[in-house]
Amino acid sequence: MGKKTVILLGFILLKFLLQYILINSEYDLQRDEYLHLDQANHLAWGFQSVPPFTSWISYIILQLGNSIFWIKFFPALFGALTIFVVWKAIEELNGNLFALILGATCVLFSVLLRLNTLYQPNSFDVLSWTTFYFILIKYFKTENTKWLFIGAVVFALGFLNKYNIVFLLIGIIPSILFTEQRKILIKKELYFSLLIGLLIILPNLIWQFKNNLPVYHHLKELSDTQLVNVNRLNFLKSQIFFFIGSLFVIVSAFYALLFYKPYKKYIAFMWTIIFTLTVFTYFKAKDYYAIGLYPIYISFGSVFLAEKINQGWKKYLQPVFIATPVLFFILLYNLFFSYKSPKYIINHKQTYQKYGLLRWEDGKDHELPQDFADMLGWKELAYKVDSVYSRLPNKERTLILCDNYGQAGAINYYSKQNIKAVSFNGDYINWFNLTHKYDNLIRIKWDDVDTELENSSPFFQNSKLATSITTKYSREFGTTIFIFEGAKIDIKKRIKAEIDEEKNYR
Repeated sequence: MGKKTVILLGFILLKFLLQYILINSEYDLQRDEYLHLDQANHLAWGFQSVPPFTSWISYIILQLGNSIFWIKFFPALFGALTIFVVWKAIEELNGNLFALILGATCVLFSVLLRLNTLYQPNSFDVLSWTTFYFILIKYFKTENTKWLFIGAVVFALGFLNKYNIVFLLIGIIPSILFTEQRKILIKKELYFSLLIGLLIILPNLIWQFKNNLPVYHHLKELSDTQLVNVNRLNFLKSQIFFFIGSLFVIVSAFYALLFYKPYKKYIAFMWTIIFTLTVFTYFKAKDYYAIGLYPIYISFGSVFLAEKINQGWKKYLQPVFIATPVLFFILLYNLFFSYKSPKYIINHKQTYQKYGLLRWEDGKDHELPQDFADMLGWKELAYKVDSVYSRLPNKERTLILCDNYGQAGAINYYSKQNIKAVSFNGDYINWFNLTHKYDNLIRIKWDDVDTELENSSPFFQNSKLATSITTKYSREFGTTIFIFEGAKIDIKKRIKAEIDEEKNYR
């Protein structure tokens, strides 16, 4: 085993180690994670908010026991593979050992350490972008058309993971047209590769059309409720913080792509980041959508800097360059990672507020960062629902109806009673069991709590407020659990009518 391989394995091992220790045990999983895990029980070629790839990983996790270890393993794995791809890109650009170490350090000690703590499509999304750009480097260097076919497969897998990768193409296409690489358009292999990519994603496209294009309705809802609160200037500021410790490497890449002769054939990458960021900014995208852009530029910058400080006194800058991303990580990890407890964050509220970390998707500041508030209260909710459910007569005829997908997913994940909670929110609207007879209802309400008993009691013989969520600082704080027994109506029929109404609205 060579020296380079040993160092690379060291970086990968450190990556996995950090991903597991940078999480405070006071936090549960994040609300989106519960939904993604539940998708393993309802495999399909598409879902309301995401393509099917994450459900495939969830199914593997389910077969492995559905433990926290495996839930955290896969995003860590995708992050480790991102380091590996950047390493290979540096080798492809003829970088030396210092360039390899610098590049791996920059990727390791970056926003990816936080991104890879969450089981969401974002980790594989960044890996997909980085891998596609690496394949583009291989093609620009060799003009071997086999890379077009490999690129098509990588893009298709990225598409089946997260539709965000479409923005990669939006940035790449005009960039190629502006450079000598536009000669790719006369390659018949390009069009055959596009056909292969289309065939891979076709089942998902068919699913979308059969289900009335839920991705369109999801994006519209996202635009109306979340993206409308995105400030374009804040979006651009965030791009600096994502890789702030390696910003000097990325800026060096921009300079090198413009003026460094060995990079002449890669000038399209300079246009790519300009076009992609412009489109993201115009559409007021969430700041983390663009994270996949940057790792490949760390490859370019690392090789360029390694070449420029390879001789004389400049060699003494090498340890400084490698230490910089690590030092920035040490300075900032208190702010950006869920390693710190809710109490610590509350006591240092002004610091978090200063960096905009308390601003949620509603455009307002709250007590905790949104991701952190979304990782509290779920175990309490599930255990309390379990307790209520276990005391009901005819509990097998009880419907557990939640206000949102986080509640339903958390209950289904933690429940010891094999409960299958549902909601009209997200994918759960398609997962109701409409062949079952229901006599009782456990209603989990996050809003309009004060009127629930008044509105629903007339339809049941007995009703009461059972308990509520008391976990301080959680988004679910105050969520209330109601019990309704002895239905006077056909619950199944009522549910079906509401499902139809909700789907028609969408």
